[in-house]
Amino acid sequence: MTLSIRNQLPGTVTEVHHGEAMATVGLRLEGGQSLMAAITEESAEDLALAPGSAVRALVKSTEVSLATQRVQGLSIRNQIPGAVTGLTTGAVMASVRISVDGGELTAAITKDAVEDLGLFVGSDVVALIKATEVSLATA
Repeated sequence: MTLSIRNQLPGTVTEVHHGEAMATVGLRLEGGQSLMAAITEESAEDLALAPGSAVRALVKSTEVSLATQRVQGLSIRNQIPGAVTGLTTGAVMASVRISVDGGELTAAITKDAVEDLGLFVGSDVVALIKATEVSLATA
């Protein structure tokens, strides 16, 4: 299966916390970073997720926000450091490629945000991803 979702990060489940409707799933990505996903309980059961399960974390590029440094006092669980390796700017939007340990992410942000953050190829950034925007797939 081929997906249009650009951000596909391989990892391993480290923990699963089951709730009535939702489950949180902790992952260790191949680059060593931690990532948290919040998925439906039904999906966690259907995927038979348990510590040690191999998964792929999927995140649409429109769900990746960027900061120039780690952010404190924020509800977003996932903050992944990286460096800008590509920057394509249009009239309104921009596509930002980010090298992270063990892979690459793409963020779709506004042109104004690129300018406000002063981004350029080589900039250090932190990718911010809400746990509820991380989908999981198994092989």
